[in-house]
Amino acid sequence: MNKIGLIGAMEEEIDILKHFISNEEVTNRADMIFYKGQLNGLDTVVVRSGIGKVNAAIAAQILISEFNVDCIINTGVAGGIKSGINVGDIVISSDAIEHDFDTTAFGDELGVIPRMKTSVFKADKYLIDIALKAANDNIDGKAYVGRIVSGDRFVSSKEEARRLGQQFSAYAVEMEGAAIAHTAYLNNIPFVIIRSISDNADGNATSDFNLFVKKASIVSSNIVKEMINMIKEI
Repeated sequence: MNKIGLIGAMEEEIDILKHFISNEEVTNRADMIFYKGQLNGLDTVVVRSGIGKVNAAIAAQILISEFNVDCIINTGVAGGIKSGINVGDIVISSDAIEHDFDTTAFGDELGVIPRMKTSVFKADKYLIDIALKAANDNIDGKAYVGRIVSGDRFVSSKEEARRLGQQFSAYAVEMEGAAIAHTAYLNNIPFVIIRSISDNADGNATSDFNLFVKKASIVSSNIVKEMINMIKEI
C-alpha cells in the first residue's frame, strides 16, 4: 500500500489528520477539498466528503480515479447500537450494509441492493487487524470488530437503534461508511471503517453527539495515524 485515502464526513473528523500532512498540495474536486502529501512519510490524501452516502461515494471515487489511492480508510464517529457498546469505544468494520436501501416491495430483504453480487461489503482483513491493534494501543475504552450500517438519516430513536442492531446484527450506525465500502468494492480497492462512538443512537443522541463529537474524532484520528505508521513499516 503506497498511497492511502482518508475520508471523514465532517471537519472535526479530518482536522487533526490534515494538520499531520507534510508537503501539502490542496485540490478542489466536486466542491470537496483534497489534501495531498505525506503522513508519517507515506503518500496520503485526506478529504472531507460532507455528510451522507452520495457525498461519501463521490469522494471515494475521486480518491480512486484521480488520486490512485491503494486503499481507503473512513474515519469519524458513529452511534453505538449493540448492547454493551459505550461512548468512547471504537467500532472497526468487519463489513458494511446500507440499511436504508429498501426494495422490500419486490420481496427483497431490507438492505439488499438488487442485481449486485453482494450487498454486504467486507472490509480488508489486514486493515482490520492493524486498526484493532492501533485502537487497543490508543484508547481507554473497548475496541470492537463488527458490522457497521449506514443510511441517509441521523438515528436518534432508541426503538430504531434497537431494530437496526437486531435486524442487521450491527454494532454501529452512521451516514457514510457503507457507501464508501460500496464504492471500494466496485473498484476492487481494500477499505476499512473506523468509528469512535459519540452517542448511542437513542433519545439523547443529538445532545451526546454535540458533546462528544470532537473528542471522539480525536480518538479515531490518532488510531488512523498509528495505522499509517504500521503500513509504512511493512
